[in-house]
Amino acid sequence: QLVESGGGLVPPGGSLRLTCAASGIMFSIYAMAWYRQAPGKQRELVAAITSGGSIDYVDSVKGRFTISRDNAKHTVYLQMNSLKPEDTAVYYCNSPQYPLNWGQGTQVTVSS
Repeated sequence: QLVESGGGLVPPGGSLRLTCAASGIMFSIYAMAWYRQAPGKQRELVAAITSGGSIDYVDSVKGRFTISRDNAKHTVYLQMNSLKPEDTAVYYCNSPQYPLNWGQGTQVTVSS
């Protein structure tokens, strides 16, 4: 099970920290990722972190977003800084390696 939280309404330039709590899996061996889906658009992978800690980002968020994980807490985080209106979307976490059932996501709205 995946449960995302931490979304909200922030002005452009603001920050948010998203949290994804995973249960029922051997979390430490899973690569994990954050995805987002904006209205009328396909879901896209935003950031990923392997079990070994290797990280990758989509170009549009490089330098602004940071993904991290805490294996002891079965949790993956997404620190989002310098938010832009185009970051507005529902954000989800999942494993790109062994996909799980999608959670409900958390809404991020960037607007003045």
